[in-house]
Amino acid sequence: MHHLLWPACALALMTAACDNAGTVRITSTSSGKEAGVLKVVDTLQCPQTQGVLTRKGSARADGTTCVYSGPRGSEVTLHLVSLNGGSVQDALKVFENRLSADLPEALAEARADEDRARAEADRAQADAARAEADAEREGADAKRAAADAAADSAHISAPGMRIDAQGDKATVRLPGMRIDADGDRANIKIGGITIRADDKSGQVNVRSTDEVVSIDAHDNTARIRTSAPGEAVRATFLMTADQSSTTGWRIVGYEARGPSGGPIVVATVRGKDRNENRVFEAAKALVTLNVGD
Repeated sequence: MHHLLWPACALALMTAACDNAGTVRITSTSSGKEAGVLKVVDTLQCPQTQGVLTRKGSARADGTTCVYSGPRGSEVTLHLVSLNGGSVQDALKVFENRLSADLPEALAEARADEDRARAEADRAQADAARAEADAEREGADAKRAAADAAADSAHISAPGMRIDAQGDKATVRLPGMRIDADGDRANIKIGGITIRADDKSGQVNVRSTDEVVSIDAHDNTARIRTSAPGEAVRATFLMTADQSSTTGWRIVGYEARGPSGGPIVVATVRGKDRNENRVFEAAKALVTLNVGD
């Protein structure tokens, strides 16, 4: 079974995105194990230590929260969240918004890029509408453009391979793989995995039968969201900045897991160094201890 390693894969990806604008690396591996059944819990297990984490004080009397400290000032808070009839998405959105607010500069950059991408999409749609309206009048120009594009084309065939290119568009077919590229966008299918990338917006979406990964990378920040199919909740969120924010944090995220009807266990992570792999692993271990893998 394909399983995208979290957080090692995500941290490596975000480090690359922050160091090299427009660069995204994705690593996956096969675990060969089926996901187990998650437990329903009504109180948290909060050991004194877990990996590099040490519990701060005692767990709350109601058993719904405990706080841990880690190396270099990192913090992990374990939450037991009752859905009370609400949706998992709404519950997790609250955590994502709260964590994102701890990186205000990175959040502002991401939102500005999203606004620019939407504006460009609106302009592109308006241009397309004008082009369609002028199609008849520009018929002669379209024919000449088609002739020019035909001159700028290539077709390559070989055993097990075919490449068709015309202008900014290209299609590549290989055994078990298909790539469709159009300017800044590309769709890649490898076996049961589908990757959709948009260089202009900095977004990459990866889908497989085991996991869905959404990557939103910008010059100085990156956000990653993962979710697993099925009735149980298995979701992660990470956000990182190239430089420490005014709040002192540089990377934030959560690991969430539990039955679809709740309660779910959420471990939130805040770190001052972007290479907090051991902290995220310990946070994940706390979640696993409570509800299973």
